[in-house]
Amino acid sequence: MFIGEFHHTLDEKGRLAVPVKFRAGLAAGAVVTRGLDRSLFLYPKDVWETLALKLASLPIGQADTRAFARLMLAGAMEVDLDKSGRVTIPEVLRTYAGVAKDVVVTGLYDRLEIWDEASWNAYASKTEQDSNAIAERLGSIV
Repeated sequence: MFIGEFHHTLDEKGRLAVPVKFRAGLAAGAVVTRGLDRSLFLYPKDVWETLALKLASLPIGQADTRAFARLMLAGAMEVDLDKSGRVTIPEVLRTYAGVAKDVVVTGLYDRLEIWDEASWNAYASKTEQDSNAIAERLGSIV
């Protein structure tokens, strides 16, 4: 289970030091792909395989499902932790997310999200301001 928020920096080669508490969950391999809200999603390989199967089975006759499957699947790349616990984020994905140096890694149960720090701060601030209204729309899940 991945939870928490961590501030890190990418090195000049686009490598991200994965927070120590998350490394065991990614030791068997991982997949990084385009996420939502201009973030990147980093999945353990087994979780990704389950999600990819669901995405591949979406009806191709619907434009929205084709577009979403393309977003997630076409941008996906396998990554491995190096001996220092880092993953290399491919340049095309760094460009998509606007990630250059300062990043925030967030744990969201079954995946990590990687955000440009300024984008995360703006998103988090807006979400915090709207939290009561969001909770009302979601109903009584908590």
